[in-house]
Amino acid sequence: MADGRGTDNRGNQDRGIPERAIGGAVAAGVEAAIRAAGIAATPIAWGARVSPAFKARVIQIAQHLGTSPDYLMAAMAFESSETFSPAIRNAVGSGAVGLIQFMPATARALGTTTEALARMSAEQQLQFVQDYFEPQRGRLNNLEDVYMAILWPAAVGRPADTVLFASPSRAYQQNRGLDGDRDGRVTKVEAAAAVRAKLQKGLQPPYVG
Repeated sequence: MADGRGTDNRGNQDRGIPERAIGGAVAAGVEAAIRAAGIAATPIAWGARVSPAFKARVIQIAQHLGTSPDYLMAAMAFESSETFSPAIRNAVGSGAVGLIQFMPATARALGTTTEALARMSAEQQLQFVQDYFEPQRGRLNNLEDVYMAILWPAAVGRPADTVLFASPSRAYQQNRGLDGDRDGRVTKVEAAAAVRAKLQKGLQPPYVG
């Protein structure tokens, strides 16, 4: 390079970088790669349908949040119609996009936009998934709580029979498809039933991995 510092074997000294520092950085990089490989080898729900980097990042996020990577994967499988696409749009035109169907207002609160989220890779968008769940860190004790963080955050930590929507109301009409027993009430466990089905499916071949 024509940077005035030469290209002989003293280049590292010219840049003021001790050889031991370079060796340490290389060793740290190798250690990180080994650790990531070990994480990626852990089977999780839907792990066979995403990249090793995506899978490893989900496991790290789950550890940080204090929850199960299986729960996060099941929620994303449900929200993205099993595509795990960062660009998938809500079918009914709500403006939601991505792995957990970020709404435009949610995206803005996270310092981005749905348009920017849709242009990201799935692996990049996972940072915003973590940021979204961050306020619930340590409270995502089961699959229902993970999904409630997406659908109805006020229900996180509440009992399974908590009523989210009841008839007659507009909210119930919009969500009556979740009313499994057709009793005019949608409970927390009913609302998460479809996500639990995704969890069970994702833990079976050929999806688990």
